[in-house]
Amino acid sequence: EVQLVESGGGLVQAGGSLRLSCAASGFTFDDYAIGWFRQAPGKEREGVSYIINSDGSTYYADSVKGRFTISSDNAKNTVYLQMNGLKLEDMAVYYCAARNPEYGSSWYVDYEYDYWGQGTQVTVSS
Repeated sequence: EVQLVESGGGLVQAGGSLRLSCAASGFTFDDYAIGWFRQAPGKEREGVSYIINSDGSTYYADSVKGRFTISSDNAKNTVYLQMNGLKLEDMAVYYCAARNPEYGSSWYVDYEYDYWGQGTQVTVSS
């Protein structure tokens, strides 16, 4: 059974940090890429960051560049999203998702992801 389980969300003050984790099981981790998406109330889901597990290539949305860092621990089948300098606009439910990195669409296109986690809430207070 394929599973993606996010953890690490919570309440943080603006300017603070959180580290999200995405633990994967049930598929060959190195063959996939992992994306982090987020969805705020009343807004569309948007891509935040992406990592190709086989070679470590990383991608970021412009809105988080310089503040967020994605990384993977292939031995633990886990991807992390370190979020620093959190802003009110970062508040959302964060999801991780897995897809074949050979897919031709851009990484932030959510409909070509094969597996999704249940999400973890990130709340930023002023």
